[in-house]
Formats: sequence, structure tokens, C-alpha cells
Amino acid sequence: MIAIVTFPGSNGDADALHAVRDDLGAPARLVDYRATDLSGFDAVILPGGFSYGDALRCGAIARFAPVIEPIRAFAARGGPVLGICNGFQILTEAHLLPGALRRNATLRFHCRWVHVRVESATTAWTDTVEAGTVLRLPVAHGDGSFVAGADVLAEIEANGQVVVRYCEPDGTVSAASNPNGSAGAIAGVANRAGNVVGLMPHPERAVDPLLGGEDGRMILRGVLERTHVAS
Repeated sequence: MIAIVTFPGSNGDADALHAVRDDLGAPARLVDYRATDLSGFDAVILPGGFSYGDALRCGAIARFAPVIEPIRAFAARGGPVLGICNGFQILTEAHLLPGALRRNATLRFHCRWVHVRVESATTAWTDTVEAGTVLRLPVAHGDGSFVAGADVLAEIEANGQVVVRYCEPDGTVSAASNPNGSAGAIAGVANRAGNVVGLMPHPERAVDPLLGGEDGRMILRGVLERTHVAS
């Protein structure tokens, strides 16, 4: 069973639920932000949106929601956790992932398709995807610029914690392919153990050709198969 955590202001929860349950055939249900028990779940997804209206900072209030402590305990046990967009922001605010997300360099909200190159094939969410694979996924964010101190950036690069990086369709990294000015063109990172992953692109919105593409299946399907919850 996959938990899709919903916060006040979430707007990607229904998308994630539909992608996992209806497109990929895995059991899933919405879990309220006030939940204090995640026993019985095989994986947790924190969806996109504007939790608490992005007051103070994106994810800054959501990190204090009751469900965060059970998520922290779930992650400490090695449980797979995926934060998508606002979910990524929440995980950084909760210090479950390194770095932070700030305003796009353009100071504009970006809603478009981008290409990302898989850098790490050893996380819980990418261990069925070959490193170097280029995925086409949509983004929809105003605060997606990944930042961290020079020491943290060096550490996550050395440890293979960069999960995906913005790139051109052929996989090359360029300033033009980095839509928000992220340090190192980073679009997603993992914790040291590799079971907690944050992504700015939305894999759950790219699981059906009718939506414009299905590369998101490559991110979501692996963990579902590994936890034996996919049909």
C-alpha cells in the first residue's frame, strides 16, 4: 500500500493517487497530514502543491505537520519516500534531504516539459533505470532552484546523491536546459541511504501518452515492483 500524503494546499495528491492506483495498478490511498501512524504502508509520496499557501517559505509550515514524524521514522527504517515538487521542498525543510529550494532565477512560475538525465541508479526510486537515461517530464513550480553550500554540493556530488539533472534532449547539460538556475542543474537529490528522494519534475503527470508522455513510469514503477505492490 502506498501512502499519498495530503496537506492543506496540496494539488498534486489526486494526480499521484491516480497515477499509482489507476495507471500503475498499485494499491494506494490518501493520508491526512494529521496522521500519526504509517504502519502498513510500503512507500510514501509527498505530492506537489502549495502546502499552507507557501506561507513563510515553501514547505516551512508543513514540516511541522503531525505526519512528518511518522515519515521521519519510516525513512529511518529504510522505507522509500518520494517528495515531488512541494513534497521535495517539505523534505528539505524537514532536513530529510540536503539543500533548499528557492525562487526560480527568472522570478517566474515555470509550467512546461523539461528533460532530465538520471545521475544515480542506486536510489529506491531509480534503481531500475540505467544511469544516463534521459527522461522527459513536466515541471510546475515557482521555487525550484536547488541551492546548497559549496561543501554540501561537493558532498552530494561525491556521494552520488544527485538523482536527476536538467539537460538537453541528448543528455548534455547547458545553461539553457536549466530552467530555474539550480546549482549544478540539479533537479532531484537523495539522502545518503538513497531511500528518500526529492524531485522538482512531476513523474506522476507523465504516466500516460494522453498526458503528453509516460517517462514518469520509469521513476514510479521501480519502487512499486521492488515492494511487490504493483499488479
